[in-house]
Amino acid sequence: MGFCFGSISKLTTCAIVVLFLLSSFGFTSTDAFDALDPNGNITIKWDLISWTPDGYVAVVTMFNFQQYRHIQTPGWSLGWTWAKKEVIWSMVGGQTTEQGDCSKFKGNIPHCCKKDPTVVDLLPGTPYNQQIANCCKGGVINSWVQDPSNAASSFQISVGGAGTTNKTVRVPKNFTLKAPGPGYTCGPAKVGKPTKFVTQDGRRVTQAMMTWNVTCTYSQFLAQKTPTCCVSLSSFYNNTIVPCPTCTCGCQNNNTQPGSCVDLSLTWFPLPSLSHSPNSPYLASVVSGANKNSYAPLVQCTNHMCPVRVHWHVKLNYKDYWRVKVTITNFNYRMNYTQWNLVVQHPNFDNLTQLFSFNYKPLTPYEAINDTAMLWGVKFYNDLLMQAGPLGNVQSELLFRKDTSTFTFEKGWAFPRRIYFNGDNCVMPPPDAYPYLPNTSPRQDISLLTLMLALLMSLVFYTYA
Repeated sequence: MGFCFGSISKLTTCAIVVLFLLSSFGFTSTDAFDALDPNGNITIKWDLISWTPDGYVAVVTMFNFQQYRHIQTPGWSLGWTWAKKEVIWSMVGGQTTEQGDCSKFKGNIPHCCKKDPTVVDLLPGTPYNQQIANCCKGGVINSWVQDPSNAASSFQISVGGAGTTNKTVRVPKNFTLKAPGPGYTCGPAKVGKPTKFVTQDGRRVTQAMMTWNVTCTYSQFLAQKTPTCCVSLSSFYNNTIVPCPTCTCGCQNNNTQPGSCVDLSLTWFPLPSLSHSPNSPYLASVVSGANKNSYAPLVQCTNHMCPVRVHWHVKLNYKDYWRVKVTITNFNYRMNYTQWNLVVQHPNFDNLTQLFSFNYKPLTPYEAINDTAMLWGVKFYNDLLMQAGPLGNVQSELLFRKDTSTFTFEKGWAFPRRIYFNGDNCVMPPPDAYPYLPNTSPRQDISLLTLMLALLMSLVFYTYA
C-alpha cells in the first residue's frame, strides 16, 4: 500500500480503492442505515426480576422501534450463547427449539441445556397458564407506527447455574435475531439502568434487579440477495407504460429450474378464476408441493419476477391540484401480506390534500423536510393483500395541491424518488425511461428538421413560381 502515500490525488485514489474493496466484501458501515428511518431498531431488554437458589428469573422483551418494518409470519427466533454453564429450567410465553443434552441431571430435567439456545414465540391459543403479557403471537411483531399496541413481544425465562448476585451473573454473548430469516445484526448486551415497573393501580413502582439492553439493526442486503419488489410508472400525458426493469428480482430459467414460477399459459382454466379454481393441476402442484418451504416465494412468471409490484400512475391534472393512482400487486402465490405498508418519498407530500382507502402518516426523519409518507390498508377492508390472482391487489388515489414554485411535470418530477414495501427498498426504473412530456420528446429534433425542410421547399417553389 505504499502507493497511497504522496500527493492528495494519490490519497483520494487509495481511499476510493479501499472503500470499493470493503464494499465488495460486505464490510460497509452503511448496510444497516436507513435514511428514512435513521433511528429504527429492535431493542431487546433482559430484566432480572427475582433470584432463585441457583440463578434468576428474567423477562425478555423485544421492542420494535422501526417505524414501518415489522416481523412477519413465521415470526422471530432469538438466539445467544451463555457466558458460563447456564441452563434454562423453565419458560413461559416462549420455548427453545431444542432441549440439548440434559443427561447429567437427575430428577428435574431442565427445559434446555444447550450452550447456544434458540427461542421462538408460542402460537395464538396457548393455554393461559403458559402465557405472559405480549406473548403468543406466533412471533409476529408489527411496526411502531402502524400498530404500536402489538410492537413488542415477551417471554419469561428461569435460568440456573448463573449465580445469584449482580457480581456473579454474566451477560449472554453473540445475540442473533432472525425475522424469520437473516437481516438483523445485534450488538453486544450492555448493562443499563434497571427497568421500573408500575402496578396497574399506579400506586407502587418496582424495579428489576439488573437490566441488559441489546440493539439489533436491519440490513436489506443481509436479508436477501435479490430485491423483493419493483416499481412501474405511467402518466396521462404519455401512452408509454414504463415496466419494472427486466430481471429485477430474478430471471425466468425454465430450462434448468422448471416450476420456479407460475406460467399462466400452463393453467387449464380462465384467468378470472385463477385464485380460487380447483381445476388447475399445475398450479395446485407447484403451490402445495411436498417438501417445499411454504414461505419461499412462488411468483407468477413475469419479466421482473418480483413478488410485489408497485405502480404509480399520474392520473389527472387540475388547475390547483393533481391526482395519482397507486396500485400494489401481489405476484406471490404463497403469501398473503397482512399488515402491509408502503413508504413513498416525493416532494409534494407536504401538500397532500386527500387520500382514498389507505391510512396515511407523514414520516419526518429530518424535521424540516416533509416529503415522506407511510401508507397502509384500512382495518378489515384492504389491510390484507391477497396472494396472486385477480384479488391480489390493492389501490388508492392521492390528491395533491400544487405549489406553483415547485410543481412541474417535466424531467420526471411527478414520479416518486423512492418506494419501500414492508420496509424493503423497491427497484425503480432508470430515470431516462420515465414517461416524458410531449413537448420534451426525443423526436423533437426530427420534427424541427422536417419543419426546416418544408420551409426550404416552400422558398424554392416561391422562387421559381
